[in-house]
Amino acid sequence: MELRYHTPLTPDEQRAQGLDAPQTLAIADRVRYAELDVLNHVNNKAYMGWFETLRVEYFERFCTPLYAGLPAPRTVLRNADIHFIREMVAGESYVATARVTAFRTASYTLEQQLWSGDLRARMICVMVMLHPDGSGRYPLPEAVRTWFRDVDGAVQDDGS
Repeated sequence: MELRYHTPLTPDEQRAQGLDAPQTLAIADRVRYAELDVLNHVNNKAYMGWFETLRVEYFERFCTPLYAGLPAPRTVLRNADIHFIREMVAGESYVATARVTAFRTASYTLEQQLWSGDLRARMICVMVMLHPDGSGRYPLPEAVRTWFRDVDGAVQDDGS
């Protein structure tokens, strides 16, 4: 199966690229020369850029429409934990994925993965929603919470 770049992949396309389970959003790209270090390995900062690009795409594609009629939140990356599993090198194609695993009143946990035949890196991050003026936390609308539960299989985290 030919890999399509820069567009969401179907579950079958994701499986064909080695993913163990299809994710809500998966988009393929290729390692660029500017992302390499002196050993021709992908520089660690490139991973963060890839994850950031997909994180923004996830929110704009799936969450923003659920704020229809409401002010758009200010989204803040509270923390991010990257686990580098296996190196990536020049010319490799990869699939970046994103799905929400848990949520609270005004925040959610996003799991992201990078695949290139096998799992290469994983990032878990917490996103906090603020009012547009940054004055305080902005509760997730019920439509967003429902999306996280029904589509991503996320669970409500009560904080205990």
